[in-house]
Amino acid sequence: MPVLRAAAAVADPPHQPYHDDPSIVGFFKDLVEPFGATVDEQRLRDGANVSHRDLVDRLFAEVGSDERADLVVVSHALPDVHPFTAVASHLNMLLGGAAKSFCISEQGLAAPFTALRIISALQRAGRAERSVLAVLEQTTLPTPHPLVDSGELTDSGVLLVLGGGDGLGVSAVESHASPEATTARLAELAADPTGVLLVLGPGARDMADAPAGVKVHHAGDGSYCTSVWLELARHWQEWRRDHSAVILCDVDPLVREGHMAVLRPVGAPLPAR
Repeated sequence: MPVLRAAAAVADPPHQPYHDDPSIVGFFKDLVEPFGATVDEQRLRDGANVSHRDLVDRLFAEVGSDERADLVVVSHALPDVHPFTAVASHLNMLLGGAAKSFCISEQGLAAPFTALRIISALQRAGRAERSVLAVLEQTTLPTPHPLVDSGELTDSGVLLVLGGGDGLGVSAVESHASPEATTARLAELAADPTGVLLVLGPGARDMADAPAGVKVHHAGDGSYCTSVWLELARHWQEWRRDHSAVILCDVDPLVREGHMAVLRPVGAPLPAR
């Protein structure tokens, strides 16, 4: 199984100046106008303009320049403010340039869960030994979006280094069609609640009560697809020490699908970074 060995998180980094580039505005217009939408350049001028590359550079600086990988996966729910940047390739370069790299998007908050499934499959097949997963969220968009326009989202990102050895191992990744099905599955996973920690994202707060006896940690507001992953990056070492299982769970507020990842301690405790 993939084992979490290191992690970094960034939230609400400093805003960047607007990059006035007619080719980017033209690209957005070509992308959305055939479907009846309009591009409002003022949204770009007023936004934070923190690109996916900005987030990746900050995350890499946190993890350390000695990290290397043979698989790099970038995941995001909202598009990049600079659509012409191959961010997975950029992260690959920072990590030594020898990895297979690609991006997963257009899945809402399911994207990082899908990425973790792919990483798990490739590591089980012996096609990757050390993987890096980036979960990115930037909030400067040229068209309306219900989650961004609510004013609750901020720019954020997570970097997870997954390999073998000691750490917090990924034992399962699951998706369910509704909050009710998600709640029922959580009850099954926590049939013995001893030592279980349930980490709930903002979209999962209106689910039924957590299984009896299970400790619950709520992710803060201000994120969509990065929510539970931010909490994992910040707390994974203490959770590994204090719990027999950590279940990350969130429900997409737009399509109501539930997603979860189950992680369990593997080996001896790691020294603090």
